Amino acid sequence: MIRRIALAVALPVVLVAAWWFASAGSTDFYFPPLKRILEVFPETWFGPRMVDDVLPSLARLGIGYAAALVAGIGLGMLIGANRTLRAVVEPLLEFLRAVPPPVLVPILMLMAGIGDLMKVLVILSGCLWPILLNTVEGVRAVDEVLKDTCRSYKIRGRLRLLHLTVRSASPQIVAGARQALSIGIILMVISEMFAASSGIGFTVIQFKDGFRIPQMWSGVLLLGLLGVLLAWAFRLVERRVLGWYLGMRAGIQGVRKER
Repeated sequence: MIRRIALAVALPVVLVAAWWFASAGSTDFYFPPLKRILEVFPETWFGPRMVDDVLPSLARLGIGYAAALVAGIGLGMLIGANRTLRAVVEPLLEFLRAVPPPVLVPILMLMAGIGDLMKVLVILSGCLWPILLNTVEGVRAVDEVLKDTCRSYKIRGRLRLLHLTVRSASPQIVAGARQALSIGIILMVISEMFAASSGIGFTVIQFKDGFRIPQMWSGVLLLGLLGVLLAWAFRLVERRVLGWYLGMRAGIQGVRKER
């Protein structure tokens, strides 16, 4: 356990130390020393901006991400289980997936205004596709032997959905959800850079326009820290949801090593 933690923090510590010493004597206005960035970090983000900017950003991210999970898993189950429906909608899905979500920002602004709804829709539009497509592939990959077994024992409806389809597809669903979380953080910032009045992205742009460069870099640092914390939280949820799967893989690897 200690060795795993040490390996996880070793590279970030080395990179931060390299940044500290490389920027220590910097006189460049746009690349201030890391020491200066860390000095302004608490006063910039641990005051009123935590309530006015950070928490609203995280709330919009949470709502958009949760909506993408519900829509992606629900539609993915439906499309993946129906071969005819999958054949009909697959070209449309590939077309829509290829459209970059930032391009939709002006369109969503016209449709939903410049409030929170637009920002949530931008996050939803980007997070949906990894979850949806991974769910479809997970449902398609359900073991045929297990399907035949359920059919033989007349396991249908809700029991079949929960204990066969969802459980078999859950590793790929979780993989799609992990990708969607990273995309959601990016789109959270992008959506706040257009016609916004609050949020981390809005505040970073305000610092840039006001030539408050150390504060701007502190915003970039904050986003990185939020990404790390959300990734750790996701990993905890993943271990709980996929405990059976991770245990099974560990058992198989143990048997292979013994051989």
